[in-house]
Amino acid sequence: MCCPVLTDTFLMNPVSSFARLLFLCVLAVFTTTNVFAQARNVEKRALETQNVQYDNQGRVIPNTRIKGGDSLQSRNSNADSITIFYRYFDSSRIHFLDSSINDFTRRYPVPAHYVHVGNFGTAARSLVFNPNLRPGWDPSFHAYDNYKFTIENTKFYQTTRPYTELGYMLGSQQEQMVDILHTQNVNPNFNLGFQYRFINAPGEFRSQNASHNNVRLHGSIQSKNKRYTAYAAFISNKSKSSENGGLRSDTSLEGTEGFNNPFVIPTRLGGTAELNRNFFSTLVNTGNVYTERTVLYRHQYDLGQKDSIIVNDSTTIQLFYPRIRFQHTFSYNKYDFLFQDYRADSSDYHNFFNYPIRTGDTILFNDVWKELKNDFSIVSFPQKNNLNQFLKAGLTVQNLSTVIKGGTKRFLNIAANGEYRNRTRNKKWEVEAVGVLHLSGLNSGDYSANVLLKKFLNPKLGNVELGFLNVNRTPSSLLSGQTNFPVKPATSFNKENITRLRASVNNEPLRFTLTANYYLVSNYTYMDSFFHSNQESTLFNVLHVSGEKIFVLRKFKSGIALNLYSEVHLQKTAGNPPLNLPLIFTRNRLLFEGVFARNMVFSTGVEIRYHTPYKADNYSPFVGQFFYQGTQTINNRPEINLVGNFRIKSFNAFVRYENLNAFDVSNGNAGFSRNNFAAPNYPYPGGWLRVGIWWRFIN
Repeated sequence: MCCPVLTDTFLMNPVSSFARLLFLCVLAVFTTTNVFAQARNVEKRALETQNVQYDNQGRVIPNTRIKGGDSLQSRNSNADSITIFYRYFDSSRIHFLDSSINDFTRRYPVPAHYVHVGNFGTAARSLVFNPNLRPGWDPSFHAYDNYKFTIENTKFYQTTRPYTELGYMLGSQQEQMVDILHTQNVNPNFNLGFQYRFINAPGEFRSQNASHNNVRLHGSIQSKNKRYTAYAAFISNKSKSSENGGLRSDTSLEGTEGFNNPFVIPTRLGGTAELNRNFFSTLVNTGNVYTERTVLYRHQYDLGQKDSIIVNDSTTIQLFYPRIRFQHTFSYNKYDFLFQDYRADSSDYHNFFNYPIRTGDTILFNDVWKELKNDFSIVSFPQKNNLNQFLKAGLTVQNLSTVIKGGTKRFLNIAANGEYRNRTRNKKWEVEAVGVLHLSGLNSGDYSANVLLKKFLNPKLGNVELGFLNVNRTPSSLLSGQTNFPVKPATSFNKENITRLRASVNNEPLRFTLTANYYLVSNYTYMDSFFHSNQESTLFNVLHVSGEKIFVLRKFKSGIALNLYSEVHLQKTAGNPPLNLPLIFTRNRLLFEGVFARNMVFSTGVEIRYHTPYKADNYSPFVGQFFYQGTQTINNRPEINLVGNFRIKSFNAFVRYENLNAFDVSNGNAGFSRNNFAAPNYPYPGGWLRVGIWWRFIN
């Protein structure tokens, strides 16, 4: 398949070229044989059929009750079946492919409850309270986490056929995203996978171009006797994002000059940066360049019990049930965080950021950390045929090194960890208890205790979930001053302590979910200006209640339905914490959904997001942190997006026209000039068009 991104014609006229591409792709879909039938059978066999079962390793077990299984008369009923499933790293739960088309954020890196500072690919944060709940060492650079590949979101596949996903998105101002995934089993016990994602977003305003390159190689292998298993992964993330420090004045958007060309509006950083929309090059003269590399290798050896299933006179399936597992995990990570400004203006730094520099200075802040971890664990499985029940005990040794102010510093952490999980075979009870305690080293005394209980009540009442989490953690290295960045802590910090109580109810028949989170927070560490960190010693509370519900408003005779997908979040703090949250955040999607012309599934309508006015966090581009401010209130219009999605066989496509709320005629000219703001002086663009495709191939 030829990618139109590489052609000059496409770059010059992306919208018309994409229309031609879309037309050709639709034609190709109708000439592609068996692909849709195969993909549909994957989900149908996995979720509906009772003729296919899986052993404890997740492999297909032919049902001996099926008639006509004689190998001399007909082929095995499962010989040509397609089985594709995956597990996340460090999880035994099986997941299947998602073919839904009504939620754009399932394939878009920025979640619906997040905001970014004006351009896809720039720093982003959650509108919902989302504290750091991990004990131990943390570098604190999380503004670009949504765009990264991680070990936690790595999927280890098992597939009987090579499987490929191709994705391409094109937006206004030549914003583009390419997403490629391929995985296949070299043999039944050896799977390899590759994933690549590239994001390039020049942006609408000056000095906000962003580029992300993400690469992931992963694989798993198991010995023939099923005793030895190994997992390996290599991940590379490179995030480049120019920073403009926000507009010099919010009123700049109201002028004719800004309305005609937002790029000419003066910004606080970036100088007179030239507009660059080159897809292959993102030049960052003023901004952040974050590079992260991860290598992981986990291997394990099982002691257990052999077994077998006799299918017929000529076929026997050998099984193995692990009872004791010896596990070792090795990982090496290198983190490189850089802010640079080759166009620094001394007056702008002084006037807007209160940071004195000399005229002609080049600004360079850089942290480089190297992390080496070894984890040794023993896992016990009480029931031979239930891998979802186990007891684990382990010890982790972590070595850290960095260069701070010209001197090399080395740190050591030793942590003990334990885990118990039990998901009953009837899936009515699920218990998860995880504990981590840092015994010695840099983060000595850090700990985490997490208990989660799930219960399936009955088909009418659904599931209920209760959880308890307590975390005691050392403040992140950047905020506590262990850095080359110019962050000044107010004082020496104590350990943060956060307790979360959680309750959730999920009812599938009534199609709703209700969740409540209650936080108790002490020694909360935060940024309170561009270069200053602080700690709130007084205990405060945060209550977060959320609900999701699908309303079927109307069903038509044609089978088309008008559905409302509603999501509401309510947040409230008690005390007087240095934390501002919108009281209400809601997202609603009103969609016409159904099947058109027998084989085209569609979902089209309007999406509305809204949050109540609040004093939104400001953003420090120099250290990549959002920080607390209590003076400027963000009062936005409801965000309105028109959406259109459809699927024909294995081909998915979408069209979105976003930020229609910016349309305004008050200045005498009709146009998109009433921009919403994500943070003080950081406007969102108006009238943004996105189109894209996702295509699945089963070879």
